[in-house]
Amino acid sequence: MAPMNQLEALAALRGKFPLLEPGHVWLVGAGPGDPGLLTLDALAALAQADVIVHDALIDRRVLALAGPQARLEYAGKRGGQPSTPQTDICNRLIALARIGRRLVRLKGGDPCVFGRGGEEAAALAHAAIPYRIVPGITAGLAALTAASIPATMRGVNHAIIFVTGNAGPEGDIDWAALARTGQPIVIYMAMHYIQRIAVALSRGGLAPDTPAAVIVAATRAEQRIVISRLGRLAHDVEAIGVDLPGLIVVGDIVNERDKLLQIAAEAEVVR
Repeated sequence: MAPMNQLEALAALRGKFPLLEPGHVWLVGAGPGDPGLLTLDALAALAQADVIVHDALIDRRVLALAGPQARLEYAGKRGGQPSTPQTDICNRLIALARIGRRLVRLKGGDPCVFGRGGEEAAALAHAAIPYRIVPGITAGLAALTAASIPATMRGVNHAIIFVTGNAGPEGDIDWAALARTGQPIVIYMAMHYIQRIAVALSRGGLAPDTPAAVIVAATRAEQRIVISRLGRLAHDVEAIGVDLPGLIVVGDIVNERDKLLQIAAEAEVVR
Protein backbone atom coordinates (compact mmCIF):
# COMPACT_ATOMS: atom_id res chain seq x y z
CA MET A 1 0.00 0.00 0.00
CA ALA A 2 1.22 3.52 -0.70
CA PRO A 3 2.38 5.72 2.18
CA MET A 4 -0.68 6.90 4.06
CA ASN A 5 0.41 10.54 4.07
CA GLN A 6 -0.25 10.69 0.31
CA LEU A 7 -3.70 9.14 0.65
CA GLU A 8 -4.49 11.24 3.71
CA ALA A 9 -3.69 14.36 1.72
CA LEU A 10 -6.11 13.23 -0.97
CA ALA A 11 -8.73 12.45 1.65
CA ALA A 12 -8.37 15.93 3.09
CA LEU A 13 -9.12 17.41 -0.33
CA ARG A 14 -11.83 15.07 -1.48
CA GLY A 15 -13.28 13.49 1.62
CA LYS A 16 -12.87 9.76 2.09
CA PHE A 17 -10.78 8.51 -0.81
CA PRO A 18 -12.07 5.52 -2.78
CA LEU A 19 -10.38 2.24 -1.92
CA LEU A 20 -8.84 0.16 -4.69
CA GLU A 21 -9.43 -3.41 -3.54
CA PRO A 22 -7.27 -6.43 -4.37
CA GLY A 23 -8.55 -8.12 -7.50
CA HIS A 24 -10.29 -4.97 -8.71
CA VAL A 25 -9.51 -3.02 -11.89
CA TRP A 26 -9.90 0.70 -12.30
CA LEU A 27 -10.02 2.11 -15.84
CA VAL A 28 -8.54 5.54 -15.18
CA GLY A 29 -8.47 8.58 -17.44
CA ALA A 30 -5.12 10.37 -17.24
CA GLY A 31 -6.30 13.47 -19.08
CA PRO A 32 -4.43 15.06 -22.00
CA GLY A 33 -0.95 15.10 -20.47
CA ASP A 34 -0.42 17.78 -17.85
CA PRO A 35 -0.53 16.04 -14.45
CA GLY A 36 -2.33 19.07 -13.03
CA LEU A 37 -5.40 17.94 -14.97
CA LEU A 38 -5.67 14.57 -13.20
CA THR A 39 -8.69 14.06 -10.97
CA LEU A 40 -8.26 13.33 -7.27
CA ASP A 41 -9.70 9.86 -7.83
CA ALA A 42 -7.05 9.25 -10.49
CA LEU A 43 -4.35 10.29 -8.01
CA ALA A 44 -5.83 7.96 -5.39
CA ALA A 45 -5.75 5.13 -7.93
CA LEU A 46 -2.10 5.74 -8.79
CA ALA A 47 -1.18 5.85 -5.11
CA GLN A 48 -2.79 2.48 -4.36
CA ALA A 49 -2.13 0.39 -7.46
CA ASP A 50 0.08 -2.69 -7.42
CA VAL A 51 0.25 -2.67 -11.22
CA ILE A 52 -0.38 0.17 -13.68
CA VAL A 53 -1.00 -0.94 -17.27
CA HIS A 54 -0.56 2.27 -19.24
CA ASP A 55 -0.98 3.65 -22.74
CA ALA A 56 1.79 4.98 -24.97
CA LEU A 57 1.07 8.67 -24.56
CA ILE A 58 0.90 8.92 -20.78
CA ASP A 59 3.14 11.77 -19.63
CA ARG A 60 6.12 10.56 -17.59
CA ARG A 61 5.20 13.08 -14.89
CA VAL A 62 1.88 11.29 -14.46
CA LEU A 63 3.60 7.91 -14.20
CA ALA A 64 5.93 9.40 -11.58
CA LEU A 65 2.91 9.87 -9.30
CA ALA A 66 2.54 6.10 -8.90
CA GLY A 67 3.10 4.68 -5.43
CA PRO A 68 6.50 3.11 -4.69
CA GLN A 69 4.94 -0.35 -4.70
CA ALA A 70 3.52 -0.01 -8.22
CA ARG A 71 4.90 -1.89 -11.22
CA LEU A 72 4.45 -0.18 -14.59
CA GLU A 73 3.46 -2.24 -17.62
CA TYR A 74 3.39 -0.73 -21.09
CA ALA A 75 0.44 -1.59 -23.32
CA GLY A 76 0.56 1.20 -25.86
CA LYS A 77 -1.01 1.68 -29.26
CA ARG A 78 0.37 4.08 -31.84
CA GLY A 79 -0.94 4.43 -35.36
CA GLY A 80 1.33 2.83 -37.93
CA GLN A 81 3.56 1.26 -35.28
CA PRO A 82 3.65 -2.18 -33.65
CA SER A 83 1.01 -2.17 -30.92
CA THR A 84 -0.27 -4.48 -28.22
CA PRO A 85 -3.40 -6.26 -29.53
CA GLN A 86 -6.55 -5.25 -27.65
CA THR A 87 -7.40 -8.88 -26.85
CA ASP A 88 -3.99 -9.29 -25.20
CA ILE A 89 -4.57 -6.18 -23.09
CA CYS A 90 -7.97 -7.41 -21.90
CA ASN A 91 -6.59 -10.86 -21.10
CA ARG A 92 -3.71 -9.29 -19.16
CA LEU A 93 -6.09 -7.19 -17.06
CA ILE A 94 -8.16 -10.25 -16.24
CA ALA A 95 -5.12 -12.35 -15.37
CA LEU A 96 -3.68 -9.71 -13.03
CA ALA A 97 -7.01 -9.19 -11.31
CA ARG A 98 -7.45 -12.93 -10.77
CA ILE A 99 -4.19 -13.14 -8.82
CA GLY A 100 -5.35 -10.36 -6.54
CA ARG A 101 -3.52 -7.33 -7.87
CA ARG A 102 -4.82 -3.82 -7.28
CA LEU A 103 -4.85 -2.86 -10.92
CA VAL A 104 -5.03 0.47 -12.73
CA ARG A 105 -5.49 0.59 -16.49
CA LEU A 106 -4.24 4.10 -17.22
CA LYS A 107 -5.49 5.65 -20.43
CA GLY A 108 -4.91 9.03 -22.01
CA GLY A 109 -7.79 11.48 -21.97
CA ASP A 110 -11.05 9.84 -20.92
CA PRO A 111 -11.17 6.03 -20.97
CA CYS A 112 -14.38 5.95 -22.97
CA VAL A 113 -13.66 8.61 -25.60
CA PHE A 114 -11.87 6.75 -28.40
CA GLY A 115 -9.97 4.90 -25.69
CA ARG A 116 -11.58 1.44 -25.84
CA GLY A 117 -12.61 1.78 -22.23
CA GLY A 118 -16.00 0.35 -23.04
CA GLU A 119 -14.42 -2.74 -24.63
CA GLU A 120 -12.20 -3.30 -21.63
CA ALA A 121 -15.07 -2.80 -19.19
CA ALA A 122 -17.14 -5.33 -21.11
CA ALA A 123 -14.29 -7.87 -21.06
CA LEU A 124 -13.89 -7.43 -17.30
CA ALA A 125 -17.63 -7.76 -16.72
CA HIS A 126 -17.80 -10.96 -18.78
CA ALA A 127 -14.95 -12.35 -16.67
CA ALA A 128 -16.74 -11.33 -13.43
CA ILE A 129 -13.90 -8.95 -12.50
CA PRO A 130 -14.99 -5.97 -10.37
CA TYR A 131 -14.11 -2.71 -12.09
CA ARG A 132 -14.63 1.01 -11.88
CA ILE A 133 -14.30 3.70 -14.55
CA VAL A 134 -12.61 6.92 -13.42
CA PRO A 135 -13.38 9.70 -15.92
CA GLY A 136 -10.66 11.90 -17.33
CA ILE A 137 -10.56 15.13 -19.31
CA THR A 138 -10.76 14.19 -22.95
CA ALA A 139 -8.04 15.62 -25.16
CA GLY A 140 -10.64 16.91 -27.61
CA LEU A 141 -11.77 19.51 -25.10
CA ALA A 142 -8.53 20.10 -23.23
CA ALA A 143 -6.54 20.70 -26.41
CA LEU A 144 -8.96 23.37 -27.60
CA THR A 145 -9.01 25.14 -24.26
CA ALA A 146 -5.22 25.00 -23.95
CA ALA A 147 -5.00 26.60 -27.40
CA SER A 148 -7.48 29.36 -26.49
CA ILE A 149 -10.03 27.94 -28.92
CA PRO A 150 -13.45 27.79 -27.22
CA ALA A 151 -15.26 24.54 -27.94
CA THR A 152 -18.54 26.46 -28.07
CA MET A 153 -19.09 30.17 -28.49
CA ARG A 154 -22.43 31.93 -28.50
CA GLY A 155 -23.15 33.18 -31.98
CA VAL A 156 -20.59 30.84 -33.54
CA ASN A 157 -21.75 27.26 -32.92
CA HIS A 158 -24.37 25.32 -30.99
CA ALA A 159 -22.73 21.89 -31.25
CA ILE A 160 -19.35 20.28 -31.70
CA ILE A 161 -18.47 16.98 -33.35
CA PHE A 162 -15.84 14.54 -32.09
CA VAL A 163 -14.73 11.96 -34.63
CA THR A 164 -11.87 9.51 -34.98
CA GLY A 165 -9.78 9.81 -38.10
CA ASN A 166 -7.51 6.80 -37.64
CA ALA A 167 -9.05 5.01 -40.62
CA GLY A 168 -8.76 8.05 -42.86
CA PRO A 169 -11.41 8.89 -45.46
CA GLU A 170 -11.51 5.24 -46.54
CA GLY A 171 -13.19 4.28 -43.25
CA ASP A 172 -16.91 4.13 -42.54
CA ILE A 173 -17.27 7.82 -41.60
CA ASP A 174 -19.36 9.99 -43.90
CA TRP A 175 -17.10 13.04 -43.97
CA ALA A 176 -19.33 14.85 -46.43
CA ALA A 177 -22.28 14.52 -44.06
CA LEU A 178 -20.18 15.90 -41.19
CA ALA A 179 -19.15 18.83 -43.36
CA ARG A 180 -22.76 19.65 -44.15
CA THR A 181 -23.67 20.07 -40.45
CA GLY A 182 -21.85 23.39 -40.41
CA GLN A 183 -20.59 22.61 -36.90
CA PRO A 184 -16.94 22.50 -35.77
CA ILE A 185 -15.26 19.11 -36.13
CA VAL A 186 -12.56 17.84 -33.77
CA ILE A 187 -10.69 14.90 -35.28
CA TYR A 188 -8.68 12.50 -33.14
CA MET A 189 -5.86 10.25 -34.40
CA ALA A 190 -5.73 11.66 -37.91
CA MET A 191 -2.30 13.21 -38.32
CA HIS A 192 -1.37 10.73 -41.07
CA TYR A 193 -4.57 11.46 -43.00
CA ILE A 194 -4.82 15.25 -42.86
CA GLN A 195 -4.71 15.84 -46.61
CA ARG A 196 -7.19 13.10 -47.53
CA ILE A 197 -9.63 14.09 -44.78
CA ALA A 198 -9.40 17.74 -45.86
CA VAL A 199 -10.31 16.71 -49.40
CA ALA A 200 -13.22 14.61 -48.14
CA LEU A 201 -14.55 17.53 -46.08
CA SER A 202 -14.20 19.84 -49.08
CA ARG A 203 -16.28 17.43 -51.14
CA GLY A 204 -18.96 17.82 -48.47
CA GLY A 205 -19.06 21.56 -49.08
CA LEU A 206 -16.48 23.08 -46.75
CA ALA A 207 -14.59 25.86 -48.46
CA PRO A 208 -10.77 25.73 -48.69
CA ASP A 209 -10.59 28.86 -46.50
CA THR A 210 -12.52 27.23 -43.63
CA PRO A 211 -10.55 27.93 -40.44
CA ALA A 212 -8.57 24.92 -39.23
CA ALA A 213 -5.92 24.11 -36.66
CA VAL A 214 -3.71 21.31 -35.44
CA ILE A 215 -2.81 21.09 -31.76
CA VAL A 216 0.14 18.84 -31.00
CA ALA A 217 1.06 17.52 -27.53
CA ALA A 218 -1.75 19.48 -25.91
CA THR A 219 -1.13 20.80 -22.36
CA ARG A 220 2.50 19.59 -22.37
CA ALA A 221 5.63 21.71 -22.42
CA GLU A 222 6.17 20.77 -26.06
CA GLN A 223 2.66 21.83 -27.12
CA ARG A 224 2.55 23.33 -30.59
CA ILE A 225 -0.35 24.99 -32.37
CA VAL A 226 -0.70 25.46 -36.11
CA ILE A 227 -3.46 27.84 -37.20
CA SER A 228 -4.34 27.46 -40.84
CA ARG A 229 -7.14 26.93 -43.38
CA LEU A 230 -8.58 23.65 -44.54
CA GLY A 231 -7.09 23.88 -48.02
CA ARG A 232 -3.51 24.33 -46.83
CA LEU A 233 -3.60 22.58 -43.46
CA ALA A 234 -1.61 19.53 -44.56
CA HIS A 235 1.14 21.75 -45.99
CA ASP A 236 1.31 23.93 -42.89
CA VAL A 237 1.80 21.02 -40.49
CA GLU A 238 4.60 19.40 -42.50
CA ALA A 239 7.20 21.29 -40.48
CA ILE A 240 6.13 19.75 -37.17
CA GLY A 241 5.79 16.18 -38.49
CA VAL A 242 2.81 13.83 -38.44
CA ASP A 243 4.32 11.31 -36.03
CA LEU A 244 3.46 13.45 -33.03
CA PRO A 245 0.10 13.07 -31.26
CA GLY A 246 -2.25 15.79 -32.38
CA LEU A 247 -5.85 16.85 -32.89
CA ILE A 248 -7.33 18.57 -35.91
CA VAL A 249 -9.96 21.26 -35.45
CA VAL A 250 -12.02 22.50 -38.37
CA GLY A 251 -14.57 25.29 -38.09
CA ASP A 252 -15.18 28.92 -37.23
CA ILE A 253 -14.32 28.45 -33.56
CA VAL A 254 -10.67 28.45 -34.65
CA ASN A 255 -11.01 32.16 -35.47
CA GLU A 256 -11.94 32.88 -31.86
CA ARG A 257 -8.37 32.17 -30.76
CA ASP A 258 -6.93 35.30 -32.38
CA LYS A 259 -9.82 37.38 -31.10
CA LEU A 260 -9.29 36.23 -27.52
CA LEU A 261 -5.53 36.68 -27.68
CA GLN A 262 -5.88 40.15 -29.18
CA ILE A 263 -8.31 41.25 -26.47
CA ALA A 264 -6.00 39.82 -23.80
CA ALA A 265 -2.98 41.61 -25.30
CA GLU A 266 -4.79 44.94 -25.52
CA ALA A 267 -5.93 44.60 -21.92
CA GLU A 268 -2.42 43.46 -20.88
CA VAL A 269 -3.88 40.31 -19.39
CA VAL A 270 -1.20 37.83 -18.40
CA ARG A 271 -2.08 34.25 -19.32
